[in-house]
Amino acid sequence: MSLKASEMPLQNDGSVYHLNLLPHELAHKIILVGDPARVALVSSFFDEIEVKKQNREIITHTGVYQSKRISVLSTGMGTDNIDIVINELDALVNIDLGKRKTKENFTSLEIVRIGTCGALQADIAVDSYIASHYGLGLDGLLHYYQHQGISDEALVDTFVALCDWKEKYPRPYAVACSDELLNRIAFDIKKGITLTASGFYAPQCRVLRLALSQGDFIEKLINKQYKNTYFTNMEMETSAIYALSNLLGHKALTICVAIANRPAKTFSDNYQPAMKRLIKTVLDRI
Repeated sequence: MSLKASEMPLQNDGSVYHLNLLPHELAHKIILVGDPARVALVSSFFDEIEVKKQNREIITHTGVYQSKRISVLSTGMGTDNIDIVINELDALVNIDLGKRKTKENFTSLEIVRIGTCGALQADIAVDSYIASHYGLGLDGLLHYYQHQGISDEALVDTFVALCDWKEKYPRPYAVACSDELLNRIAFDIKKGITLTASGFYAPQCRVLRLALSQGDFIEKLINKQYKNTYFTNMEMETSAIYALSNLLGHKALTICVAIANRPAKTFSDNYQPAMKRLIKTVLDRI
């Protein structure tokens, strides 16, 4: 049965609706960044750029770096955007867009997020790197999909108990990264459990003028770990990338620059040099 136009809309040229890409414009090695301006920073390392596309906050550059064809895309902020991006990346390689039918031969993508985060342990220095062994989602996105067996419920239960997580919030979910990407790209980088929040302020325990209903659960995670892995950082995209990639059969990994240390109340003076070094490292190893 073919997918209907309302379920998988396309642009007039046949490209996927939000990414505005055609299948041949996407490489199978993909770097995701949140900030649209970071796309040009990543592609500045390319030996050549074949494709430049933009639709809303989603910018795509596809090119070649040391004989490897790579696409870099901006996602904007939040797991709602990730839901769009990952599904449409998969559609580009695993759905015949003209016939609107799933292809017989499956293609698996390598997806690496390069981003920024806030560290949750006092000994993690700002401008250092954290590879996300697990994405622990506080956003609820995974529960809209059938997902039996992919969430590490023992990790979820550990988090819920440590933080006295209220039932009125979405039940967290926890999905691991690709071990192959972790071992190839982040073998010498600090690894941990990354919390993915549904917002920047209250969902990440920041208080400006509005009080928190859950309280500062970050304090409850200091020096806490699961299976010898610490709760290391918090950001806004990783759990959705891991969850959807896992369900769709793609490999995913997130590596972030810690630009804030939440227990120490510090923020990086200038994280751009660290970001450039991380980009070069990922490009060399992807």
